[in-house]
Amino acid sequence: MDTPPIYPNHRHSHKGLPHIEMVSPAQDTAVTIAVEPEERRQKIRDLSEEEKKQIMLREDFHQFFDRASRIIERALYEDLDILIDYTGSREEQDGDDKSGIKLSLNRTFFDDRWSKNRTVTSFDWSSQFPELLVASYNNNEDSPHDPDGVCLVWNMKFKKTTPEYIFHCQSAVMSTCFAKFHPNLVLGGTYSGQIVLWDNRSSKRTPVQRSPLSAIAHTHPVYCVQVVGTQNAHNLDTMELSHQKQSRPVSVTSLSFPSGDYNNFIVGSEEGTIYTACRHGSKAGIHELFEGHQGPVTGISSHGAQGHIDFSHLFLSSSMDWTVKLWSLKDNKPLYSFEDNGDYVCDVAWSPVHPSVFACVDGMGRLDVWNLNNDTELPTVSVVADGNPALNRVVWTPSGHQVAVGDDLGRVYVYDVGEQLATPKNDEWSRFVHTLQELENNKADQELDTINNLTSGNSYLLPIR
Repeated sequence: MDTPPIYPNHRHSHKGLPHIEMVSPAQDTAVTIAVEPEERRQKIRDLSEEEKKQIMLREDFHQFFDRASRIIERALYEDLDILIDYTGSREEQDGDDKSGIKLSLNRTFFDDRWSKNRTVTSFDWSSQFPELLVASYNNNEDSPHDPDGVCLVWNMKFKKTTPEYIFHCQSAVMSTCFAKFHPNLVLGGTYSGQIVLWDNRSSKRTPVQRSPLSAIAHTHPVYCVQVVGTQNAHNLDTMELSHQKQSRPVSVTSLSFPSGDYNNFIVGSEEGTIYTACRHGSKAGIHELFEGHQGPVTGISSHGAQGHIDFSHLFLSSSMDWTVKLWSLKDNKPLYSFEDNGDYVCDVAWSPVHPSVFACVDGMGRLDVWNLNNDTELPTVSVVADGNPALNRVVWTPSGHQVAVGDDLGRVYVYDVGEQLATPKNDEWSRFVHTLQELENNKADQELDTINNLTSGNSYLLPIR
């Protein structure tokens, strides 16, 4: 006997067999469906133009529209492969080999309205939202009516082409960073000397706070800013930097704090000298000077890769003398000078994860990534940005798998770093110890050769009468 069909509307009888109830046939709802929108339309009242304007001027409407437009934009730019085959039967397509030592361009950030013809002056990644990159820009001489200073927050997570946030002020922004312990705040140092503060929760694009334009604050351009300290112990310090042997103040161009040290710091200067200084205590101010560059120092980067050997005493400097120099806080003479560039070296940055890897950029559009454990004479890999623009700034992502550079035309390029460069092997720290020892030995040999040459040369000098 055929088993009777079981419908959703049933209940079991006392004998264990299902009790079948007749289900009434579906009714034709065409009339109801047609009438319902008409009824709704009758209830909706058309707003007057004045009422529409009042709504559009309300703060809550602006917040809603801003939030909604960001979400829609992210969705529109998503590039998902809906034809992906999870069975693995489709042949794998050839892709970029990220396991090697290549640098491959991931994406370019550029806004025709806000970053065109502006030089990228600084970078910083958000510690709370690692996909967010803030970039500062100076003035656009072709648009005198636009704000001189601009800060744009770019989002690596979505493929949209517009900034996540747009901030600006009356003076060119020379340096910027996220307020490390406040994810909504962005700090900026300006050409006028003002320190400005933006808040992404505010509907205004202008600063919510700014330091005064007076002698009690900076009266010269602020070229570097950095937030250090802890969640409950950080504030804004003010101190004059001048060396006892010099009559004029130090003209700071770059700044770096050694890893884990919030009291001592390193600064580069316009005259090419590098100084160490201290924030607090009886010895606050300039301590030591490091001489070796023949031009203004453009960048300072302290070693920050964490491992079983401490290299926090090492730092790099870049200069307009076309060189990058490796230093140790234990010696005021450079350990090594990298001289492969043929133009101003505008910035330098240690890898945050690999002990012997660093990146630098120059005025000919070249990005170099060095691995000192492999070669100290030539960079391991180099790329040149299209059009050979002057690359002004370089910064690594906190993971060390990508590096971002900015040029003098307002473009930000983000490159993927090959696995061999991005991820250190277990023996890289011990290998770097040997690399440093070799550099020390070579330095001693060069100094000895110099002394011998001078000594032998003096025997041929004749007195001038």
